[in-house]
Amino acid sequence: MKNTKNLLLTALSLVVLQSCSEDETIIHLDDEVALESSYNGTRLKTLSIEPKALGNDNATYTWKLGNEVVGNEKVLGFVSEQAGSYNLSLEIKTAAGTKTYTTTVNIAQETVTYSKHIAQVFDFLPAVGQFVNQLPAYITGNSQTEMVANATAALVGSAPKVISLGGFGGYVVFGFDHTIVNKPNVRDFKVLGNAFIGSHEPGIIMVAYDKNKNGKPDEDEWYEIAGSEYINPNAIKNYIITYQKPTIEDDKPNNEYIKWSDNQGNSGFKVKNSFHKQSYYPLWFSQNELKFTGTRLPDNYTQDPASENWSGKQYAYGYVDNALNSSEDSNIDIDWAVDKNGNPVKLMGIDFIKVYTAVNQEAGVLGEISTEVAGAYDLHIN
Repeated sequence: MKNTKNLLLTALSLVVLQSCSEDETIIHLDDEVALESSYNGTRLKTLSIEPKALGNDNATYTWKLGNEVVGNEKVLGFVSEQAGSYNLSLEIKTAAGTKTYTTTVNIAQETVTYSKHIAQVFDFLPAVGQFVNQLPAYITGNSQTEMVANATAALVGSAPKVISLGGFGGYVVFGFDHTIVNKPNVRDFKVLGNAFIGSHEPGIIMVAYDKNKNGKPDEDEWYEIAGSEYINPNAIKNYIITYQKPTIEDDKPNNEYIKWSDNQGNSGFKVKNSFHKQSYYPLWFSQNELKFTGTRLPDNYTQDPASENWSGKQYAYGYVDNALNSSEDSNIDIDWAVDKNGNPVKLMGIDFIKVYTAVNQEAGVLGEISTEVAGAYDLHIN
């Protein structure tokens, strides 16, 4: 009788498993998922909290502090502006049902004084442009590591200087000595540029928190800040551009200086003007091609037919070197972050920021549209 019962249960289990599709593998929530009873962290520092669980690609995760949803991914980057103990809950929903788990997060007061300004530059590689090799200055023989150090010297601290990212795709990656908290219903940080009325060269912002706690921004951790043009039908997602290193360098103006091509079937040249005579190709980059991928914003510069003067328009919000530094329009809300599929994400805070030039356009005598970065700071720290 006992053996017959076991055989019956086995048969029923096989029927249940066969009735589920391959990508709807059922997990039992009672024993196979758990949080620690408590977690310990420090104020304004990301604490990564990950449930112990069997893999299930179709599971959904909802993290809550009280009734407030604070995360919707499996790993939560927990950060608090105040020391204290917090009751955190996690709701996991699978094909098998829904289960809620609770834990306590204990946040201690820090023993150091945080700065609101950039603390570290992790990476810097401009595309081609008229200020490349000048902002910051390239000295013959400088390596990539040394140029990152030069960008660090320019951007870190309370008295930053301007660096140029060149044309589309050129970028800089930096971080802070603390996590910038995502406060509800307010903007959280500002990245400085050198925009002024009629001169707006928007750069897209990517943000990340230190999910794996290795102190570095890893490629799989980034989210795009969806600015005002994110849903513009003329914006191109997954735009790829390739620049060819020039075979001849001289100090004369050249309308066919650096050839570029993109994945939309377009090609053209970056122009060398009479105002900047150095190489526009990053001289420390040894390869003969520079390739960048990102979201391309629509061209924002136009030429007046009468005066032949060029001017750029400001986009509404969400970009660098787009609005004046003194304007609320240059402040950024972490709640604008989206994942690679365009879905909004809930982030309690961020540790890293990446900025890249988002327009691929030549504006006559003004040259290429190139985002400049002149520092950044946390809006919640004085």
